[in-house]
Amino acid sequence: MVRPHLGRHRKLMAGGVTALLLEVAFRVLEPWPVKFVIDAVTRSLGADFSGGGPAASPGLLILCGAALVAIIGFRALFNFLATIAFALTGSRVATDLRSRVFAHVQSLSLSYHASSRTGDMVQRLIGDVGKLQEVAVSAGLPLIANCITLVAMAGVMFWLDPLLALVVVVASAAFLVLSRLSTGKITVAARRTRKGEGALANTAQESLGAIRVVQTYGLEQTLARQFGTNNEKTLREGVLARRLAAALERRTDVIVGIATALVLTGGGWRVVQGAMTPGDLVLFLMYLKTAMKPLRDLAKYTGRIARATASGERVADLLDEPVDIEDTPHATPLSQVWGDLELRGVTAGYTPGKPVLKDVDVTFMGHRRTAVVGPSGSGKSTLASLAVRMMDPLAGSVHLDGKDLRHVTLESLRSRVSLVLQDAVLFTGTIRENIRYGRIDASDEEVEYAAKLANVHGFVAHFPDGYDTTVGERGGTLSGGQRQRIAIARALLRDAPLVILDEVTTGLDKDSRMEVLKGLDLLSQHRTTITITHEPAVALTHDWIIWLEDGTVRFEGSPADIREHPVYGAWATEADDDARDLSANGRRQP
Repeated sequence: MVRPHLGRHRKLMAGGVTALLLEVAFRVLEPWPVKFVIDAVTRSLGADFSGGGPAASPGLLILCGAALVAIIGFRALFNFLATIAFALTGSRVATDLRSRVFAHVQSLSLSYHASSRTGDMVQRLIGDVGKLQEVAVSAGLPLIANCITLVAMAGVMFWLDPLLALVVVVASAAFLVLSRLSTGKITVAARRTRKGEGALANTAQESLGAIRVVQTYGLEQTLARQFGTNNEKTLREGVLARRLAAALERRTDVIVGIATALVLTGGGWRVVQGAMTPGDLVLFLMYLKTAMKPLRDLAKYTGRIARATASGERVADLLDEPVDIEDTPHATPLSQVWGDLELRGVTAGYTPGKPVLKDVDVTFMGHRRTAVVGPSGSGKSTLASLAVRMMDPLAGSVHLDGKDLRHVTLESLRSRVSLVLQDAVLFTGTIRENIRYGRIDASDEEVEYAAKLANVHGFVAHFPDGYDTTVGERGGTLSGGQRQRIAIARALLRDAPLVILDEVTTGLDKDSRMEVLKGLDLLSQHRTTITITHEPAVALTHDWIIWLEDGTVRFEGSPADIREHPVYGAWATEADDDARDLSANGRRQP
C-alpha cells in the first residue's frame, strides 16, 4: 500500500537513515566519558584496578566533560536531521497515498457509491491516512533508532561482560512473549474503535447534511441519542485498547526493573572480585538503561501501532475495491460526435438478479430532443447513467454514433456530455468557479456569456460581489431555481453535443420553472437531448417521447402519436393545457 510511494523519496530516506546511524554511534559513545571520570576518581582515592589507567586531574576531567558535551551535541544534531528527514518522508508519502485513495474512490462505480457510507469513507481518507502518518513519524522513527541502538549496545555489553549481557537477552525474550499475548487483543480493540469512529462520522455527516429535515421534524434528540449510543460504544473499545496497552507498559517496566536489579547485583559482585572497574559497572548500567528503552517504547507505542494497523487495514480495504468502470486496453478516444445514442438489448441494474432495465432497444437520434417518461423506478435514471458510462449493462451494449461505449475512452466520452440533475450540484466556492467547472480553461468573458444565456446574470448582478459571490455547501445559500440556472450555465459553457436533463424542473415554483425552461431551450438547440421528467407538459414540448415502465419501453413516438394512443392519450390530453402555457412563455411546441 505504501511501498509504491517510497521510491521517489529514496534520497531523503537514505539521508535519514545515515543520520540515524550516526546518532546511534554517538549514543553508544555517550557513556564512555562517565566511565573514564569514575575510574580516574576512584584511582585517585586509592583504588587499585588491573590494567591501570590515569588518575583524576583537572585536565582529564575537563577533557571528559567537553567530550560528553560534544557527543551529546552531535547526537542531538543527527537526531534532529533524522527526525526531519523521516517526518518529511512520512508527510509526503501520506499526501501521495491520500491522493491515490481519493482518485481511486472517484473512479468507483455508482453501484459502489450507492451502498457505501460517505462519512466512513471520508474518515478513511482523512483520519486513517493521518493515523498512518502520525505513527510513522512519532513511533516508527524512535523505534527504528532504539532497535539499532539495542543491537549496537548489546554487542558492546557482550564485549564488556558476556555473563551480564545475557540479562538483556532474557529480558528481551520475556518482553516478546508478553507483547505477543497482548498485541492481538489491542489490535482487535483498535480496529473496532476505528470502525466505530467511521460510523460516528457517517452519522454526523448524514445529520448535518439534512439539518433542515432534522430540525423541521424535531429529530435532534433522536439523532443525538443515536450518536451518543455509538459514541459510548466507541469509547468503551478505545478505553479497552488503552487499558491493554497500559498493562503491557507496566509489565515491561517490571521486566526492565528486574533486569536492572540483576545487573546491579551481579555487576557489584564482579567489581568486588576485581573483574570489573566501577566505571565499567556504571557504563554497563547506562548501556542497559539505553538498551531497555526500545522495550519501553515498544510497549508505549503498541497502542498507537495497533491503531495504525487498524487504520492501514481500512485504507487497504478501500484501495482493494475493484474499479468496475475503466478504459479497456484497446479503448480509443471519440473524434467528432453527431449524437446518435443507441441501447441494444440492454439489461442493467445495481443488484445482481434484480435488473432495472430489461432487454431494452431504443435509439436517441442525433440533434433530436427526446423526453423519457414513466413511473418512478422504471429505469429512467439508470438509462442516463448508461449514457455517460457511470455503469455498464449486465447484457447488451450502448453505442454512440455506432461505437460501443466500452471501446471508447471515458475522458473523451464524458467530455462530450452535459449533465443537469434535479438536485443541482454546486461546490463550495464562487459562482464564477462553479460555472467554470463546465470547462476549466474558459475565460471570464466566456463564463459570463454562458451565465447570461442561462438567465443567471440577472440575479447575480444584485449580489455585492457579483460572480465572485461565495455559495455555501451544495449551493445552500441560493434558491433552487438559481442553482438550476447556474447548472445550466455550466452545461452551456461545456458546449457538449449530448445533453442529459434529469428532472431539472421538479420542485421549482412557477417563476423559477419558467426561467429554467428558457435556459434549457437554449441548451438543447442543435444537440442530442435526453430529458428525464415526470411532467407531461415538459415532455410534450419535445420532438420524441419514450415511455418506460417496469424496465421496458412501452411506447415511443411523437407528441402527436401519444395523443392518439389508446392507453397514454389521456395522459397527454390532461397535460395539453399546461403545455400550451409553457409554449406561451417561450417554450417551442412541436
